[in-house]
Amino acid sequence: MKKYLRIIWLALVLLFIYIPILVLAVYSFTEATVVGANTGGFSFENYINLFKNEELRNMILGTVLLALVCACISTVLATFGAIGTYYSKKLPKTLINTANQIPVVNADIVTGFSLCILLIVMLRISKDTYIPLGIGHVVLTTPFVYLSILPKLKQMDNSLYEAALDLGATPAQALFKVVLPQLIPGILSGFMLAVTLSLDDYFVTTYTKPSTFDTISTYVVNATKGSQTEVKTALWALSTLIFLIVIVVVVVMNVTAGRKKEAKREKI
Repeated sequence: MKKYLRIIWLALVLLFIYIPILVLAVYSFTEATVVGANTGGFSFENYINLFKNEELRNMILGTVLLALVCACISTVLATFGAIGTYYSKKLPKTLINTANQIPVVNADIVTGFSLCILLIVMLRISKDTYIPLGIGHVVLTTPFVYLSILPKLKQMDNSLYEAALDLGATPAQALFKVVLPQLIPGILSGFMLAVTLSLDDYFVTTYTKPSTFDTISTYVVNATKGSQTEVKTALWALSTLIFLIVIVVVVVMNVTAGRKKEAKREKI
């Protein structure tokens, strides 16, 4: 009985999470202009409008470019920060780990407003330079990448690094040839998480972006307030595509990781 209850509970949780997304995906393939209204038949018009609209294309391209650049920077910072913290003494390690958790727990609106005051009001950095926006996204994503890499460091065999030093490798060679290869799964997971957080962020972006630039999140909020039906329904298609891309990436990563584990077992 307990087994069936667990299955039912899990199914209910999954339905609660995914039904809204699936409903939106279904309506993205129809001629409907409002979710819940008459579908009006099957259609690819929303997807055609998504790629036909130059404003939407530029917005998507700018959002993806921002996410990739900021994710690369935050991944580098978090990787070497996590390595440095891991090999630090107990007190500095505790302080850094505690400081890293504050931005994770802190509300995005507080982070965004604080960055706005520091960078734009106090340091007088113009929003038009995109520097406040880039710094804001790096500050937002780096702590999460750090948390993705730290468990891999704890799983690592420290004797391999020491053995590399004993065999004549310099600390830099041991770092790049022994330590970093073992952290690659955590680094990739952290990078993907940083990309997702950057794509999804609204508050930090709102406070730091130039007035002429929009990301997907800020554009969606502004579009839902307007009366452009064609743009609204095209955004349904965009949401569906993002969801499908995430599913493909997660499946590929899990399948690849599973094959690597099987290969290691066969070698053993």
